[in-house]
Amino acid sequence: MKEPLLITDARLPDGTRVNVSIVDGRIDAIGPDVRATGAVTHEQADGALLLPGFVEGHTHLDKTMWGMPWYRNEVGPKLTDRIENERRFRAESGHDAAAASLALARAFLAAGTTRLRTHVDVDTDAGLKHLEGVLKTRDRLHDVLDMQIVAFPQSGMLKRDGTVTLLDDALRAGADVLGALDPALIDGDPVASLNATFDLATRHQKHVDIHLHEPAEIGAFTMKLLLDRVEALGMQGRVVISHAFCLGALPARELDPLLERLALLDVALLTTGPASVPVPPFAACIEKGVTLFGGNDGIRDTWNPFGSPDMLERAALIAMRYDLRRDDAIAGAFDCVSDAAARGCGFADYGLHVGARGDLVLVDAETVAHAVVARPGRKLVIANGRVVARGGVLVA
Repeated sequence: MKEPLLITDARLPDGTRVNVSIVDGRIDAIGPDVRATGAVTHEQADGALLLPGFVEGHTHLDKTMWGMPWYRNEVGPKLTDRIENERRFRAESGHDAAAASLALARAFLAAGTTRLRTHVDVDTDAGLKHLEGVLKTRDRLHDVLDMQIVAFPQSGMLKRDGTVTLLDDALRAGADVLGALDPALIDGDPVASLNATFDLATRHQKHVDIHLHEPAEIGAFTMKLLLDRVEALGMQGRVVISHAFCLGALPARELDPLLERLALLDVALLTTGPASVPVPPFAACIEKGVTLFGGNDGIRDTWNPFGSPDMLERAALIAMRYDLRRDDAIAGAFDCVSDAAARGCGFADYGLHVGARGDLVLVDAETVAHAVVARPGRKLVIANGRVVARGGVLVA
């Protein structure tokens, strides 16, 4: 049993002043008249805005060099250049996925993220080495950070003999989700690649999260093949398409049927809100009922010098990419790193309601939009009913 916690004088996004009682890691009561019963740890919010713990829907903890010396990026422009450069660097430098993932995961926690999905490379050079490192981080932080691990074939399913067997081993070893990558442009055979992916996922009864960078018509073709398999196998609500750049480059006559089918099959979309490539259309996704959520992708690694474990910053970048300016629209960007991300990844018992896991963030902001734009320091972070950070500094 965790020690009961009472937060007093917090402010909900709608302006209501409330107290929150957390018992055994769950929200037990929330409202203006909630009082403590018996011994309880008391935290005074002083009118701070109360938000649910943030959700990182797509990152790569195993790749990061967060807190390490600066990496000088001189890699070529192609996707394959980045893949080969990273593989070579990690092998030659002895990059430690356990230490790297722990450092970045702790930074996420300090900034208010309490649920996180990370993709971890599984390949025929490193085997399960990177996965084993991230599994250590998940075990170490399991009581405060709800982490899903995606076994990710960074070189595709079919390009290297033995990859499917390694992914099978990864799922047996504790990976939660099966990843995949560009079945047409990387594997060169979208039918065979998707067959291998869904055969493995159904055998292990795992969800699928596929990186789909393929552009325009090629990406749309792959997406249709994928949706056929979701429908045939009854995997509604168990598949995420990450990036889905193709959806930002299709005419309405091709886009609308795809969005309608995504909604019908409950296939979610992940976007980082990148500035340099097409993105799934925000308003059209919401209008059609497609779950669209957000994540950072890589943070400070050989692919990308940018990124931050602050999900309010990611929400702001998503809002800027989609030209969201009204307060309600900016709140929609926050939804991408909170409720929508929890739905898309399948994190249970999420939110500001009785019965939800006690994951809360207090910030000095007037509204959700204000929090996204100003990104104030985290006054208090509570994870699974425990105070884990004050003023942006971990205390547990």
